[in-house]
Amino acid sequence: MNILLLGSGGREDALAWRLAQSPSCARLIAAPGNPGILRWAECVAVDPCDPAAVVDLAKAEAIDLVVVGPEAPLVAGVGDALRAAGIAVFGPNADAARLEGSKGFTKDLCAANDIPTAAYVRVDTVGDALAALDRFAIPVVIKADGLAAGKGVTVALTRAEAVDAITRASDGPMVIEEFLEGEEASLFALVDGARTIAFASAQDHKRVGEGDTGPNTGGMGAYSPAPVLTPELEAQAMREIVEPTARAMAEAGTPFCGVLFAGLMLTRDGPSLIEYNVRFGDPECEAIMPRVDGDFAALLHSVATGRLGEVPPKLSDETTMTVVVAAKGYPATPAAGGTIGGLDHAEALVGVTVFQAGTKLSDGALVASGGRVLAVTAKGRSLGEARTRAYAAVDAIDFADGFHRRDIGWRELERIS
Repeated sequence: MNILLLGSGGREDALAWRLAQSPSCARLIAAPGNPGILRWAECVAVDPCDPAAVVDLAKAEAIDLVVVGPEAPLVAGVGDALRAAGIAVFGPNADAARLEGSKGFTKDLCAANDIPTAAYVRVDTVGDALAALDRFAIPVVIKADGLAAGKGVTVALTRAEAVDAITRASDGPMVIEEFLEGEEASLFALVDGARTIAFASAQDHKRVGEGDTGPNTGGMGAYSPAPVLTPELEAQAMREIVEPTARAMAEAGTPFCGVLFAGLMLTRDGPSLIEYNVRFGDPECEAIMPRVDGDFAALLHSVATGRLGEVPPKLSDETTMTVVVAAKGYPATPAAGGTIGGLDHAEALVGVTVFQAGTKLSDGALVASGGRVLAVTAKGRSLGEARTRAYAAVDAIDFADGFHRRDIGWRELERIS
């Protein structure tokens, strides 16, 4: 197959790396890509959020499968345009992408289908939000309704923090919801419109600081699998959350096709949905891809063409860990332009792959161009071995403007120590 991958981040570098190794992948093109993706694919300067431009590129290059990495093109209707042109696409249409594009839409769907999730209220103005706040205990969660790149959530530990989050959000759709006690885990399921199958689990680290402190980020690291999501809990989450969601979307005439990423809170009463994403997570994808065996491109094509189950997903039993190296100042105002070196030394280590997230080439040098710059990933026979290898690789990298957390995987490492 000729495959077109949309996106330019660390997630897309990991997807490109795995797709390029697939026996059924004859040619891989990325739009727009990044210097890391250039190692595995041809990169073209096409806006992935422009449906017409993406369709034109796919036709010109005789593309057999389009894989959409980030959420913005999906919400913009790129999936719709490709399907209308008869091109197979891994990723939902815009109406199904509302599962991520609107927190309120998803909460209402959960309420209508008895899907476990936190109690909530939808509001449109600061005044309404402040009035509704009195209905909730503290801590309380404030969410922007639309796309927020993983950073539109405030877990307010005091009423003053909640008021501040609401005021800063200004007028616009918001969701206020109860705070759930438990541990978070990420479940990725493949959905072809009618059928669902569990694919992989991971655990992300959203807070910028060690010990899970500081503001939320797009993710500072992850590991896969997440043992806290036991086979029994995974089956329960599929049965009570993912499958009813897929069924409800199909019955509404807006079937979901692609990967459905369920952010779960594992409460005393079982898994509860925090929110959905309609694409692979970042940095969870970087942690999952090294565990994928078999023909990954054929697997995604089977989902895109309504044949889920014909190509069974295969994952290794090994554990992977991803440590994000971000530019100083992230998530507020990250430094840009810092030179990056030592990647060859890092990747020479056993089991290590360094995916590039926010990089560009400047006068022949690799420099930082975004907040999250690198996703340093290592595979091992245990989480401890993966951790040792990942941090050895991080320490081999020369990036003076970068920083990272040193405690990725700390909860699970404490459990097994």
